[in-house]
Amino acid sequence: MANTPSTPEPQGQVSDAVRGNWVDHLAPAPTRPYLRLSRADRPIGTWLLLLPCWMSLLLAMLSDGQARWEDLWIAIGCGMGAWLMRGAGCTWNDITDRDIDGSVERTRSRPIPSGQVTTRQAVAYMAAQALIAFAILLTFHPMAILLGVLSLGPVAIYPFAKRFTWWPQIFLGLAFNWGALLAWTAHTGSLAWPPVVLYVAGICWTLFYDTIYAHQDTEDDALIGVKSTARLFADKTPQWLQGFLIGTVTLMSIATYLAARDQSPLALVVALAGPWAMGWHMQWQLRRFNPDDNPTLLMLFRANRDTGLIPLLFFAAACFL
Repeated sequence: MANTPSTPEPQGQVSDAVRGNWVDHLAPAPTRPYLRLSRADRPIGTWLLLLPCWMSLLLAMLSDGQARWEDLWIAIGCGMGAWLMRGAGCTWNDITDRDIDGSVERTRSRPIPSGQVTTRQAVAYMAAQALIAFAILLTFHPMAILLGVLSLGPVAIYPFAKRFTWWPQIFLGLAFNWGALLAWTAHTGSLAWPPVVLYVAGICWTLFYDTIYAHQDTEDDALIGVKSTARLFADKTPQWLQGFLIGTVTLMSIATYLAARDQSPLALVVALAGPWAMGWHMQWQLRRFNPDDNPTLLMLFRANRDTGLIPLLFFAAACFL
């Protein structure tokens, strides 16, 4: 009996994209290279950028006991902004890494090194995404607008970090968790200790999940001289991941306590359960971690959407107690 031919992959599909994603199968063909630049076929990054925003917004609501219709717009605006700025940041990353990406197995199928998009087209697309995101930002509190503009600094530096430090994941954490500062400020009009501590907790979380992610590329990175915490930690990665787990849970618990300490005891207990439940999910990832199993590494990285949703649910419940 002849073998049944397999279904061919869509033309231009990126190697680590989610199989069956809407970009490769439903989006109009001319838009696909640009949506791939935005990582719309790999939505986990948008979630990881958005979740600190929503966590901080809920903690701000819990802190002052106020939930306004304006907060619904802040949540929606953060969602749209996360999608756009993640897309702009990834486009910028691919522009700066266009020569490196062509030398790495996992990234050589990306739109720029594979020839689907020119560098000039990518620059124009990045600018368009950033301008739309800025228009959304202008609807927020003036202090939040200022923080949004300042966030461009870490975003701009991150793609170059792996060239000069073994800790590029810190720069990713600085950029990806900025929403913890912005969303709190959009609600309250000023910064305070809870979002600052939450921001540092988010950086620990980023070090956790992106070190797992970076282990997919350690061999190629070593050949081309790209630095990462995965290469730095090597066989000691599990111990480092455990430390980042503890740091994430401890700092997020402190941020939660600072935000909810004036609320009812029940609301405080429910809110504090969020970081600890998140820690159990991170512990599950740590037990599954295998640096030589790339499919599992990618699965664990993507599982961090659920990791971040867990405390979000507890914070939301505490707001209504």
